[in-house]
Amino acid sequence: MKPHDLIVIGAGAAGLMCAITAAQRGRRVLVLERANKLGKKILMSGGGRCNFTNLYVTPDRFISANPHFCKSALSRYTQWDFIEWVERSGIEYFEKETVNGLSGQLFCRESSKQIVAMLLDECARLGVEILLNCETLELRHSTTSWVAPSHVSRRSDREATVENGFRLKTSQGSVQAEALVIASGGLSIPSLGGSGFAFEVAERFGLRRLPTSAGLVPLTFTDAMHEVCSRLSGLSIEAELSCNSQSFREDILFTHRGMSGPATLQISSYWKPGQTLLVNLLPGRNARELLHGWKKTHSKSLLRSCLDELLPRKLVLELEQQRWQGLAETPLAEWPDARLDAIARLLESWSLKPAGTEGYRTAEVTLGGVDTRDLSSRTMESTTPGLYFVGEAVDVTGHLGGFNFQWAWSSGFAAGQAV
Repeated sequence: MKPHDLIVIGAGAAGLMCAITAAQRGRRVLVLERANKLGKKILMSGGGRCNFTNLYVTPDRFISANPHFCKSALSRYTQWDFIEWVERSGIEYFEKETVNGLSGQLFCRESSKQIVAMLLDECARLGVEILLNCETLELRHSTTSWVAPSHVSRRSDREATVENGFRLKTSQGSVQAEALVIASGGLSIPSLGGSGFAFEVAERFGLRRLPTSAGLVPLTFTDAMHEVCSRLSGLSIEAELSCNSQSFREDILFTHRGMSGPATLQISSYWKPGQTLLVNLLPGRNARELLHGWKKTHSKSLLRSCLDELLPRKLVLELEQQRWQGLAETPLAEWPDARLDAIARLLESWSLKPAGTEGYRTAEVTLGGVDTRDLSSRTMESTTPGLYFVGEAVDVTGHLGGFNFQWAWSSGFAAGQAV
């Protein structure tokens, strides 16, 4: 059994960052990855270009039961630190433009493979050992032990713990180390390796876990609205979505199942089942003034003809059929002011009630997770000495736009500095 100073479970962004940081301090590091490829989420993110961080990282762009928890890690390893590493590695990048102008979202100009190569080159230079296709079957510590549900242990109870550090039985043999970092991610996108492993280990070691749910995920509808979305599938427009005192102005995309697009993904992290969303189809405009103005200046026009200037015809026709079919062929001059006011309210606050989300299958992140009350904000160490949790497994979830990658880099760095 080869001893190591540190074992990291999970070779994603947070795990590799932690391994590199610890190895830079002279630690002997072993990384275990159950998949057959490293950094799968990094590779697929940003349409294959990896939105690796954001220029405007602030604590208020993260969701957590303790909004202060993320501050320490984010301040000690910032977006500027990672950007400097990217530049030093010769990776060209660009800032994405959105409907509101420049967004702060940074992407590789060529490919997300460059970020993975940068991380692996550093691992190789520092002698970090990485095992792929390596499933963790048992995890034993002086205080407790964990056994994979699918693995039948043949050890006796008196062998269930070890005197010092952590001993792991894996599909590629047994390993041990003084410290263990769980960087296996959350439940999102199981096809890329998402699982509840981190939560199982946390609960076995007595750590609290906050309820988990899919975040940054498309929303689904049923009944009539489902049919509307299906007919509008593929249509993208700028809109402002609001729920629970949060608003996001970005593009929304109608799909065969419901709604997606940046604004939808953002609001999904705040929406709860049973709640209503408000959709402003004319953000930045006063719909009432607009409609009453048209009544004077375009008195002979139909409402749909005027709205065509601001909204896609397909959407206008759907709204017309739902809300003003009886006045569809009536010139604006003949519209009662009260009806125009009602349409203005619809355009500024279209009330929609999603049936649910597409779930972890397509979610970019997992909301909730290991309770930060049981972790050190400075080191990410849990109440079990030597056991650390980083990245998506922790109850810290960023907004869309590179914030979750920055949390991975920062939390991984914090743990790597401490182990």
